[in-house]
Amino acid sequence: MARLVIVSNRVSVPTGRRVEAGGLTVVLRDGLRKADGLWFGWSGEFAEKPGPAKVTSRGRMSYALLDLNQSDYKGFYYGFANGSLWPLFHYRLGLVDWKAESYRTYRKVNAQFAAELFRLLKPDDHVWVHDYQLIPLGEELRKLGFKGAIGFYLHVPFPSGDIVEVLPAHAELGQALLAYDLIGLQTDRSHHDLLDFLERWCGAERDGDTLIHQGHRIATGVYRAAIDTVGFAKEAAASYQTPEVRNLEESLGGRTLMLGVERLDYTKGLPLRFAAYEHLLAHYEEWLHNVVMLQIAPVSRGELAQYRALRSDLERATGRIAGRFASPDWNPIRYVNQPVPRKVLAGFLRVAQVGLVTPLRDGMNLVAKEYVAAQDPDDPGVLVLSRFAGAVEELGEGALLVNPLDIEHTALAMRNALAMSKDERIDRWRRCLEPLQAWTARTWYDAFVHKLDEVAKAKGELPTAA
Repeated sequence: MARLVIVSNRVSVPTGRRVEAGGLTVVLRDGLRKADGLWFGWSGEFAEKPGPAKVTSRGRMSYALLDLNQSDYKGFYYGFANGSLWPLFHYRLGLVDWKAESYRTYRKVNAQFAAELFRLLKPDDHVWVHDYQLIPLGEELRKLGFKGAIGFYLHVPFPSGDIVEVLPAHAELGQALLAYDLIGLQTDRSHHDLLDFLERWCGAERDGDTLIHQGHRIATGVYRAAIDTVGFAKEAAASYQTPEVRNLEESLGGRTLMLGVERLDYTKGLPLRFAAYEHLLAHYEEWLHNVVMLQIAPVSRGELAQYRALRSDLERATGRIAGRFASPDWNPIRYVNQPVPRKVLAGFLRVAQVGLVTPLRDGMNLVAKEYVAAQDPDDPGVLVLSRFAGAVEELGEGALLVNPLDIEHTALAMRNALAMSKDERIDRWRRCLEPLQAWTARTWYDAFVHKLDEVAKAKGELPTAA
């Protein structure tokens, strides 16, 4: 049996206390335990001259953590990964900040990851690389002589080729992707766009969903990121009785709660969501004093100017909405920049009669799925969902779909969700829940690892990962 090796920028290492982790992290860790696996990534620590990766064991699995030079990490993570690739992959061309030096540092750090990982690899290991920060890692491992199976999974959207072409290094990144044996995408659209890009811009040939480049075959497919649907539903039902959740419900004074939860990011469409809520209060007066919008948006990437500006914009919008509509006994909007523990958040999602998930572009958006899973089957809430979230491919039958740029229509969707009859809410919720029961985080993991085993066998390897 081959060992499974997972590589990601950050590594979630349990400490003995309860770890706040989402469904994908949990299922990856569980899978690694069964495969006697290794999880490799950045330690979260800096060193002027980083030494070898530090390996620790937790039962049947191991963690290998690598320190990085702080200047290198800044260029790798903030400079290129999040200054160039993040806005590019989310269709925000005006925010793409190309600096050749940052790209060179991005390649340097990926080469450093590969060199340290290569020392720890066995010939029959199966390597699963995660996300846009590590696109070149597979190619760097090949340069060092690793011949085993390497898969890559992208947790963000992959845009159309004419968007990717804007990046000066697009051809090099395309060639790096072609070093993998398996590439997984979140949605049908991203899958189509990746195949088109690698065929038209990078010279690969297509054989169905398989790409052929210089005699090398690269399998591709859609593996939708998912949640532990049953587990999250149980957690939401249990946390409904916690003091934090009960306090939130009591503070509403019988008013309806609309809830948005995401980290503070310009891809999430939060200024437009706030504007739609303001439009709702201004034009549907029956909801004045009868609704509260809670937006939880923990700060992320606060070092970048775009994120600091976004935070200021939302703070101003919050003050404007409160100043325009609030009364001594009612504040229409609550804006929280602090993270909420996962267990408590599950209960908040259950309390909310309307879930707001309205990004400008999102690879999947697991909060949308968690909102559905958290609902009371006898009295569920309504999901208002952007057409540009990857989750729409599964939840589009039951959610109220909006274009977040259309403020009036989004406000109308909010109003329709607030006023929806129980029968319609139950029907829509069931249509959302069905695909989440069929495709879970464990299904996602098993499907990708099974395919990686298949491509390994096709390369002439006999062992398979658990």
